[in-house]
Amino acid sequence: MPAFFRSNNTTRWIVLLALVLAATVLTTTGCRKDKDYQDDRNAAQLYEDAKRYLDNKSWARAIQSYKMLQTRYPFGRYTEQSMLDLSYVHFKGRDPQSALSTLDRFIRTYPTHPNVDYAYYLKGLVNYQQNLGFLQRLMPTRVRDRDQSSALDAFLDFSELLRRFPNSRYVPDARQRMVFLRNNLAAYEILVADYYIRRKAYIAAVNRARYVLEVYPNTPETVEALVILHKAYTELELPQLADSSWDVLELNYPDHYYVQGKKQKRSWASRLWPFD
Repeated sequence: MPAFFRSNNTTRWIVLLALVLAATVLTTTGCRKDKDYQDDRNAAQLYEDAKRYLDNKSWARAIQSYKMLQTRYPFGRYTEQSMLDLSYVHFKGRDPQSALSTLDRFIRTYPTHPNVDYAYYLKGLVNYQQNLGFLQRLMPTRVRDRDQSSALDAFLDFSELLRRFPNSRYVPDARQRMVFLRNNLAAYEILVADYYIRRKAYIAAVNRARYVLEVYPNTPETVEALVILHKAYTELELPQLADSSWDVLELNYPDHYYVQGKKQKRSWASRLWPFD
C-alpha cells in the first residue's frame, strides 16, 4: 500500500484540502483572464471611460483606465490624447514626477501634436505648484525662503511656451505666473545675499546682488540689490564702487529707508563737524 494511504487521516485531509485550494485558485485566475480577454471595448470606449473617471476626480481609476488604453492601443489619436490626460491626472493626484515624465515623453514622441503647447504649459504648472504647494496656502510670504529649483524650472518651461507658441491661449496665464516667479527668484537671491552680508562674506554678497541686477532687472528687489552692493563695497574698502551704487540708489530711490537713514547720519555728522 502506498505511504500516502498508510498515513493518518489528519494528514490525508490536509493534503486534500491543499489540492482543492490550489485548484480553486487556478480556476479563478483562469476565469479572470477569460473575463479580461472578453473585454472588447475599442479605443474610443476605453478613452470615454477613462475621461469619465477624470471628470469625477477618481484619479486612481482614471490612471488605471488610461494605462489600459495605452497598452491595448499603443497608437492612435485617443492614445495620444490619453498621455496628456494622464499627465493631468498625475498632477491632480499629487504625483508631480510621474506627470513630468509623461509630459516629457509626450513632447518627444509627438512634437508636432496640435496640443503640444498644452504639454509645455502643464509642465510649467506642475513645477509652479511644486514651488508653492502647501506652504503658500499657510504662509504666502515665506514662499521665497524655499529652495527655488522648481520655480526656476517652471520659469523656463513657461519661457519655452512663449518662445515656441507665442499665440497659444495659455500664454497670458503663463506670462502672469512668470512675473510672480521672477520676483520670487530675485527675492531668494537677496535673502542669500543678506545672509552673506551677516556672515561678512562680502564678495559672495556682491556676486548675488549683481546677479539680481543682471538676470532679474526691474523687479522689486532691484533696490535691495543696490543696498547690498553699497554695504559690501563699503566693507571691502572699494569707495568708487560704493559711491557708484549710492548714486544710483539716491537717484532712483530717494525715499528708500536706507537712503533716508544714510542722509540723516550725514546730517548729524555735519552738525557736529560743520567744517569742510
